[in-house]
Amino acid sequence: MIENVLKRKNVTLKAKITVKMLISALIIALAVAFPQLIHLVAGASGGVKWLPMYLPVLLGGCLLGPWWGLGVGIASPLVSFAVTSAFGNAMPAAARLPFMMAELAVFATVAGVFSDKIMKNAWIAFPAVLIAQVSGRAFFLITVALFQRITSLSPAVVWSQIQTGFAAIIAQALIVPFIVMGLRALLIGDKE
Repeated sequence: MIENVLKRKNVTLKAKITVKMLISALIIALAVAFPQLIHLVAGASGGVKWLPMYLPVLLGGCLLGPWWGLGVGIASPLVSFAVTSAFGNAMPAAARLPFMMAELAVFATVAGVFSDKIMKNAWIAFPAVLIAQVSGRAFFLITVALFQRITSLSPAVVWSQIQTGFAAIIAQALIVPFIVMGLRALLIGDKE
């Protein structure tokens, strides 16, 4: 979506990269800050229940497209892990980190595939987010099933986490598209 806006404004390649880097940095910062806020308010189990890192990553995919979204999806849990490890309480946990990086990479990439379509029709943000969520959660479950011999996670634990976070998935499936639609309207100046 951002790429289309920047093309319309005939900005230089350097300016496009700068804008996308700034948006990516903001999305990653939100993906690090939201979990801290949720854990402060809802306790240690708040992350699994409310999935606070997922919202900014989905937003990043819709706005930035698949390639930049992929970068945001991979970097968000990695940066969060690095920052929170420095303070003694790594989030996500080291055992969960590679799986979360993979899951969020799928979330953002799949949402990003719809970025151009969202630019043409804002309502596409709804199926984009929903398909990204289903794809990411399924990928998480499949990946853990494939690597369960070398991880402390099991498909049963992952399925339990998916069930615990179901309300957050539904809420984000509604919230993220409306945010994307609002940003789209602001960026291109229409009321669709």
